[in-house]
Amino acid sequence: MIGLGSMVGAGLFFVWVPASQLAGPWLWAALLLAATVATLNAMSTAQLAMRHPVSGGAYAYGRAEVSPAVGFAAGWMFLTGKTASAGAIALIAARHVWPEGAPWLAAALIVGLALVNMAGIRSTVRVTSAIVSVVLLLVTAALVWSALGLPTASDAGIGTLAPVEANRVDGALSGPLGILPAAGLLFFAFAGYARMATLGEEVRDPVRTLPRAIGTGLAIVLVLYGLVAWATTARLGDALASSATPVADLVGAGWLHVALLAAAALASVGSLTGILAGLSRTGLAMARNRDLPGPLSTIWAVTKAPAVAEATTAAVAAAAVLLLPVGQLVAFSSTCVLTYYAVAHLSAMRGAGRPAAASADPDARPVPWWLPRWVPVVGIALCAVLVLTLPWQGVVAAAAWLGLGLAVRAVARR
Repeated sequence: MIGLGSMVGAGLFFVWVPASQLAGPWLWAALLLAATVATLNAMSTAQLAMRHPVSGGAYAYGRAEVSPAVGFAAGWMFLTGKTASAGAIALIAARHVWPEGAPWLAAALIVGLALVNMAGIRSTVRVTSAIVSVVLLLVTAALVWSALGLPTASDAGIGTLAPVEANRVDGALSGPLGILPAAGLLFFAFAGYARMATLGEEVRDPVRTLPRAIGTGLAIVLVLYGLVAWATTARLGDALASSATPVADLVGAGWLHVALLAAAALASVGSLTGILAGLSRTGLAMARNRDLPGPLSTIWAVTKAPAVAEATTAAVAAAAVLLLPVGQLVAFSSTCVLTYYAVAHLSAMRGAGRPAAASADPDARPVPWWLPRWVPVVGIALCAVLVLTLPWQGVVAAAAWLGLGLAVRAVARR
C-alpha cells in the first residue's frame, strides 16, 4: 500500500501535461520507455533489498557493494531529489484545492503529514491505505466515463485551465527527440517503489516481502498509467496542453469532476506521506554512518520513528514549495532520482555472483541471486540517457549539488 500510495500520486494527475508538450504524438513511446526504465530499476532494487534488508535503499546498497562515497552519492541525491518531489507533489495537491494560495497550503500539508509519520510506520500505512482505495475507485470511474465516450469537462463548460507556459518545462528537446525528456518526466511518477526499499528495517520478513511488494505494486501502476495515458490523449486532445487538472477534465459531470479534484489532492497526500517516510529513513541511515549530522539518527522512543530527520525533511520541503515552480521541481527531482537508481544498478553489477555476507541469525535462509547480469547494465545506460536529455538547468544544478555534497563530505572526513 505504501508503494501504491507513492506511485498513484501527484504524477498520475499532472505529469501528462508537460510530457505531452515535449513528446506530442510520441507520448506513448515516452511512457513505454519510462516504464522500461522503472521495471529495470525495480528489478535491481528488489534483488538488493533481499540481500540488504536495512533502511536506506540504494544508499545502503552502494556503501555495501561499491564504496562509502558511492553510497553517499546515492543518499545525497535521493534526499535532494525526493525533497524536490515532496515540494512538487504538495504544490500539485494544493493547485487542485486552492490555486491562489497553493504554496502556503502546500507547506502546511507537508508539516501536517510529517507529524503523521512521526507517529510511526503503522500510522503511515493506515493513512496511505485509505487514500489509495478511494483514489483508485474514482480514477476507475473517470476511465469508464472516457471509455463510454461521455462529455469531457470542456464539452460541459467546466474544468480548470492554465496557460500553456505554466505547465511547460523549459530547456528540453521536443518533437520525436522529446520522447527522451518526456520519459524522464514520466519517470517522476513511477519512482515510488524506492520508498518500499528504504523501509527495510520496519518490514516483517523483508527478504520475502520487499521483492513481492515492489513487483506487484509496479505491475498494478503500469496498467493504470497506460489507461490514463490513453484517456487523456484520446479524449482531451489539444486541450491537454492547457489543462491544470487533466484527469478531472476527462469528466463533464460536475459532481464527479469535483470528486476527481479531491481524489488528486488525496492521491498527492498519500504519495507525499510515503515520500516523507522514505526521506526520513534515508536520513536516519546516513546519520548513523556519519554522512549527515548525528542528531538526524535520533529515534523517538514512543513511536520508533526518526522524528528529527522527519522534521528536518519537512522544513526543507516546505521552503522549496515557497520558492520554486512545480515544473522545475519535477525536472530537478527526476535528474536526482535517476542518478540514485544508477547507483542501485552499479551496486547490482558489483553484487552479481558475489556471495552474501553471513547473517547474524543462524536460522536465516540464504538469499538467492536471481537478477540477470544484463539488467543493471541496460538499466544504468538508460538512466544516463534520460538524465542527459532532461532540461539542462536541472542537470547542471543536480551535478553541482552532488559535487558540493561530495566535497563537504571529503572535508568533514579529513
